[in-house]
Amino acid sequence: QVHLVESGGGLVQPGGSLRLSCAAFGSIFSINVMGWHRQAPGKERELVASMSSGGIAYYADAVKGRFTISRDNAKNTVYLQMNSLKPEDTAVYYCNLVSGGTYWGQGTQVTVSS
Repeated sequence: QVHLVESGGGLVQPGGSLRLSCAAFGSIFSINVMGWHRQAPGKERELVASMSSGGIAYYADAVKGRFTISRDNAKNTVYLQMNSLKPEDTAVYYCNLVSGGTYWGQGTQVTVSS
């Protein structure tokens, strides 16, 4: 059984920064993909960024140049550094792990507002 624990959400002003963290616990294959999705009110969940255990990263166009994903494989932890935040980044952010199955965190709220 695998579970994910997220932290780091909150309220920030436009132009500000936040860092999200997600730690995975349980039976995890060494080859896997961890990432972040988000869901804004009234919208579908969308992929924000992901990174394979080999270090290959993907970013949605909306966050390229502002967000950076990284991971610590020894700790099964993925991070999302979010800079130059915009009001349209407001959403619940969900951590995701693909490792023999697909697993989700509980979600953490990010609100960008003045």
